[in-house]
Amino acid sequence: MKKLTLVATAIMGLLSTSAAMAQSTVTVYGILDAGYNHVSGLRQGSVSTIASGIMEGSRFGLRGSEDIGGGYKAIFTLENRLELDTGSVTNRPNSGTQMPDRVATSVAAGVAGLPIPVATRDAIITSVNTTLATGAFGVNLAGNLFDRQAYVGMVTPIGAFTLGRQYTPGYLVAAQFDASQTQSSLAAGQVASLPAAFDIRLSNTLQYAIQTGGVTALLMYGAGEVAGSSSASRFWGGMATYKGDGFSVGYGHNGKNNELGQKSLTNDLIGATVDVGPGTLYGQYATIKDDNPSGISSIGTSVTTSTGSAAVGAAFQNAYNAAFRQDARLMHIGYRLTTGPHTWVVAFNRLDDKRTVNADTDSYGFTYTYALSKRTNLNAVLTRFNNKGQGQVAPGGNGFLGGVTASAGVGSTNIALGIRHTF
Repeated sequence: MKKLTLVATAIMGLLSTSAAMAQSTVTVYGILDAGYNHVSGLRQGSVSTIASGIMEGSRFGLRGSEDIGGGYKAIFTLENRLELDTGSVTNRPNSGTQMPDRVATSVAAGVAGLPIPVATRDAIITSVNTTLATGAFGVNLAGNLFDRQAYVGMVTPIGAFTLGRQYTPGYLVAAQFDASQTQSSLAAGQVASLPAAFDIRLSNTLQYAIQTGGVTALLMYGAGEVAGSSSASRFWGGMATYKGDGFSVGYGHNGKNNELGQKSLTNDLIGATVDVGPGTLYGQYATIKDDNPSGISSIGTSVTTSTGSAAVGAAFQNAYNAAFRQDARLMHIGYRLTTGPHTWVVAFNRLDDKRTVNADTDSYGFTYTYALSKRTNLNAVLTRFNNKGQGQVAPGGNGFLGGVTASAGVGSTNIALGIRHTF
C-alpha cells in the first residue's frame, strides 16, 4: 500500500523536477488509524484500549508546490498530529508518568554517601522523577499544531533545500531498513523508546537532499537557538542510501549537543535489504551513545534550592546524568511479503545495553495487513517484549509510546486489531 510511512519517498518526489505538473498545486492528505490495543505486564495488569496510531500515527496535512521554471520549484509541507480516540493532538503511554525502576535505583546509589536522611533522599528522587516524566513521557505534550512536519523550501537543479521541522537523517535510514517500516509495536525503535534512543524529528533545521541514479543523500543542520552559545542544542546529521536491482544499502548519522553545548545523543546506523524469494529481507544495526543527556541540566540547581546545599545539588546532578546516559546497540532483522491484498511482516529486534545496569530488551512477532482497497486496510499485530536485567520496555504503536512494564525484567505482549484509511 502506498502511503507516507517512509518519508524518504516524499523526498524523492520533491527531487524529481522532470515530470510534467501544474504551475501550482496544494494537496490535502492524511492517515486515519485506530483500533483495539491490548498490552500485558503493566503495573495495573493488562490494559485494553481504543488507540490511535497503531500502525501509523493519524495525521492531517497540506502539501504544496509551485513550478517556477528552469528546474526550480517551491515546496511546503504542514502536517498535524491527530488522536482519533480523543480528538486531541497529544497522548501519553499506558504507564503514564511511571519512570523505569533503574533510574531511582541508580540515583539512590549515586548519592548514597550524602549526609541527608534516606526519607529526604527518596522524596527528592520522587519529585525529580515526576517532573521529568510529566514533561517528557508522551507525544507532542506541548500541543503544537504542526508537530509532525512543518517546512518550506526550494527544489533546484542541484538538489532540494528545506527549512523547518523535519525528520532526521538517522531516522530516515532506520525507517527504510525496518521490515515493518516503523509500523506497530514490531518496529525496531520500540525497544529503545525510554529514554529515546533516536531523535525522530527536529525543529529549526536546514536540510539539503539530492538524488542521482540509485543514490540518495541528505545533510541536515539544526540550530540550537540558545542565546550566547552557538553550540548549545546544535544538531548535525547525514545519510546516504543506494538502491540497486533487488537490493539496497544505507548509512545514517545523527549527532546533537545538549543545552550546555556538550556532545549528547549520537547515532550511527547501517542497513540493507535484499529480495529473497517472493519477499524482501531487511536488516539494520545501530549504535546509541549519550554521555551528556539533554534536558536534565537544571536538576542540580533545583535540588540546591530545595535543600540549601550546593554539594547535595551537585551530587544529584551527577547521579541523574549517570542514570540517563546511554550506550547500546540496536539490531533488527525482518522479512516482508506482499501478495495480492495480503502483507505479512515478521521481525526480531534486540536492544543490547552496554552499561553495567544492563537494561536489555528483545522483541519479536508479526503483523498482517489486508487491503480492502487502495486506501483502506485492516491490520493485526502480535508482538512479544522480553525484558532482561533492568530492561522494562512496554510495547506501544507508531503513534504512541508504550511506556514501561510493572517492574524491571517483566515482559509484555501486545495484541492489536485496527483499521487504517488514507486520503
